[in-house]
Amino acid sequence: MLGDNSKHVDKPEIIISSKDGALACLYGRIDIDSSPALRERLLALLHSPHPDVVNIDLSAVNHIDSSGVATLIEMLRIARSSRTQLRLQGLHDRLLRLFEVTGILSLFNGSTRTISQSGCEAD
Repeated sequence: MLGDNSKHVDKPEIIISSKDGALACLYGRIDIDSSPALRERLLALLHSPHPDVVNIDLSAVNHIDSSGVATLIEMLRIARSSRTQLRLQGLHDRLLRLFEVTGILSLFNGSTRTISQSGCEAD
């Protein structure tokens, strides 16, 4: 899955890791073309018998534009309204700097240690 770096996130892999939490593993580019599909999948995850915690792993994402960031912030708002914790993890290099410099990282739960760790296995 990681071989094609230009791949869009048409259908993010969603792994339910426990009864209390879920892990969404995202790959490739999150941009204006892929954000609607990402939004749909994350909404379905948040509206399912909702988990207490949803972790979004971005370790295999090589690009995110403003529509992708807006989608994540929208999901955070929805998660908070249903008392679900939404956390980012696997942030690295440019993505980590983007989320830190803009202050967006502080909106999500988690320490820098957990943010840089990945919960998804590479194929």
